[in-house]
Amino acid sequence: MKKENTTEKEYIIGKDNKIVKENKIVKENKVKKADKIEKSDKIEKLDKNQKADNIEDKSRVRKKLVKKAGSIKTDKQTAIQVSVVSIIVNLLLSAAKLAAGIIGRSQAMLSDAVHSASDVFSTFIVIIGVNISSKASDEDHQYGHERMECVASILLATILCATGIGIGMVGLNDIIGGNYENLKIPSVLPLSMAVISIVVKEWMYWYTRAAARKINSGSLMADAWHHRSDALSSVGSFVGILGARLGLPVLDPIASVVICIFIIKAAFDIFSDAISKMVDKSCDEETIEKMKAVILSIDGVKEIDELRTRLFGNKIYVDIEIGADGDLTLRDSHSIAEDVHLKIEEEFPGCKHCMVHVNPR
Repeated sequence: MKKENTTEKEYIIGKDNKIVKENKIVKENKVKKADKIEKSDKIEKLDKNQKADNIEDKSRVRKKLVKKAGSIKTDKQTAIQVSVVSIIVNLLLSAAKLAAGIIGRSQAMLSDAVHSASDVFSTFIVIIGVNISSKASDEDHQYGHERMECVASILLATILCATGIGIGMVGLNDIIGGNYENLKIPSVLPLSMAVISIVVKEWMYWYTRAAARKINSGSLMADAWHHRSDALSSVGSFVGILGARLGLPVLDPIASVVICIFIIKAAFDIFSDAISKMVDKSCDEETIEKMKAVILSIDGVKEIDELRTRLFGNKIYVDIEIGADGDLTLRDSHSIAEDVHLKIEEEFPGCKHCMVHVNPR
């Protein structure tokens, strides 16, 4: 009987110990579960904060890009404002040169007047080109109209070249004629007009060039070089007129030929630049290296597999292939690609569109 009681007691004690152990395990599991939930909540909060920060950053970038897109109207207004100033100055200058050339008996100054008059016509082409190229994309032109500015530049180059050839032919006829004693000696009036023209046209060159660089306009830059070629032609006029007054009248038509060479050279440069932009020429090496540095600075980008650029009028299109962790989710991979896309468009204002493809690594 005693033995049975002892066994029963041991059984009860063992059962109690087992229950205590089970309760202890349950408590420990509850504590672990609570810790796990707490950690999960903390991670979720961190993720929410990071997502909020990312959304805020992307929102800030998008606002900048929207602001940049809204600046198209301002760029157009800048181009038209500069063009109007150019037309007024060239009309006054060409009229003054024409009068000085006729009254002062200078063939070089008359050639210079024709050159200035051609600037008026070329500036109208700039206005037309800027108006068309700044139009928004439509159903028939889904990539925009930027290349119309290249067309305007090509027309400018053609007019400039024709003007130069015309001036050169008049000068060559006088030189080949050989009747140098019959050539009229210019008065001091065209000489003074040449100095005024050099100062005014050089100022117009820098004024137009600054605006062209500010809004990245090829046709406006072409017009700036038109002003510079006019300034150089006035330098040629000055030398020719001065030489003629010093007893060498043949220098006046020679000056016309020199002016012709300057004008044709400027026309060739404008034409070459416009053609290169129409045939999808790549960006310069310095711009490409800067783009690579920006891309590699984005978190999650392991390497650059391919980077291609093309000039589309005065805009840039960029195609990028990057390497990223192959275990990332589609959403995370897309987020990295979007970061690259936005950063490129933010850092390079001339970039109209950036396409990013992600390869697994």
